[in-house]
Amino acid sequence: MLERWDEICHQWVAQLLETGSDDEVFASGYLQGHFAVALSELEQNEAPQWADLKASLEQKLSAARSELAPSDLALIQAAWGQLAQRLQA
Repeated sequence: MLERWDEICHQWVAQLLETGSDDEVFASGYLQGHFAVALSELEQNEAPQWADLKASLEQKLSAARSELAPSDLALIQAAWGQLAQRLQA
């Protein structure tokens, strides 16, 4: 499952690099870093579930509130919404 999620994320980021705005590219790159950390943490789980990944990412984004401008946080949360839809499909 982790490999599938990683592939979906990479495809999504690659698509945004080709067609996305500067804001979308920024948000996807920022999110991709947190996503990679979350996946590496989930490697220790025997059978990681979507709920585990979602909780981990949302925790990381919540912690990042203090380092981001509100407008950047909004961009990243919107990007997470897009990626989450693809991961659940």
